[in-house]
Amino acid sequence: MKRILAGIAATGLALSLAACGSEATDDKGGKGGGTIAIITVDPSNPYWKAEVDTAKKAATALGYDSYTAAHGNDPDEQNTLIETAVNDDVDGILLDPAGADESIAAVQKVVDADIPIVLINAEISETGLAASQIVSNNAQGATVGAEAWAASMNYKGTYVELFGNPSDNNAQVRSDGYEQVLGQYPDLKKVGEEIANWDRQEGQEKMEALLAKNPDITGVISGNDEMALGAVNALKAKGKLDQVKVLGFDGSQDAVDAVRSGELVATVVQPIVEGTNSAIEQLDSVIKSGETGAAEEKQALDCVLVTKDNVDSVENFVISE
Repeated sequence: MKRILAGIAATGLALSLAACGSEATDDKGGKGGGTIAIITVDPSNPYWKAEVDTAKKAATALGYDSYTAAHGNDPDEQNTLIETAVNDDVDGILLDPAGADESIAAVQKVVDADIPIVLINAEISETGLAASQIVSNNAQGATVGAEAWAASMNYKGTYVELFGNPSDNNAQVRSDGYEQVLGQYPDLKKVGEEIANWDRQEGQEKMEALLAKNPDITGVISGNDEMALGAVNALKAKGKLDQVKVLGFDGSQDAVDAVRSGELVATVVQPIVEGTNSAIEQLDSVIKSGETGAAEEKQALDCVLVTKDNVDSVENFVISE
């Protein structure tokens, strides 16, 4: 029997706002059905592909038509896609936002149009607009990942960091989580950092630049799996992978396979399947009743560390008992 990764129960963030959600309008009947717009970041990334595939399947199971679009973390493109969905008078929107601050106006536009909207994976810096904001507990995930990685380094050595897209709040939260743990170990010294925007090719290029400046590093921490796998490619090309411990974050199947082969020390699996299913269920509830049924607007789902000890139980963000 399978359970969604992050078996630790979802915990609300420290907010007191109850998620009453947007009102379902009379012209939409409050009966469910209709069309849901699923607006994501980049489905060529395995993580966001899992998000999209899960959302489409869940929407169909609940009797909705759906369509998908991607903004590529571009707030202007996001605004265009939001305007299209509003003009199409969709029944609900599932959005993976393009920036915590940058997305507030887009969400406000949806709310002003009386269309229910639920956010998945990333949050915005304002509450009281979206019916729900469902995110991974990135701080918790970064903590467990950093502890495992530090142990693999024997708590000493020099390392570099690959940082995600700066407009995505998750990038800073993970980086801060890493620092909170690694700062406890004085013999672990960070000697470089590059922004690689969640991308594998960019991760490889930035890793090459970091290696040129720091050829003797013994560790790499990465804000996501794609950048980590890019770093692995760069290290392989230089014949250095056996000397360097690399940490990923997301739990993509490529990363899980890299943990199995020893190319990554570990990855931290985000419960994107569970989160997306919950997001569609709550969006459906808002469309039908005006309420999500959740206790709070912001909801955080704990992540799961994957190492060689449990790697064989993981497949496509799902773990078997």
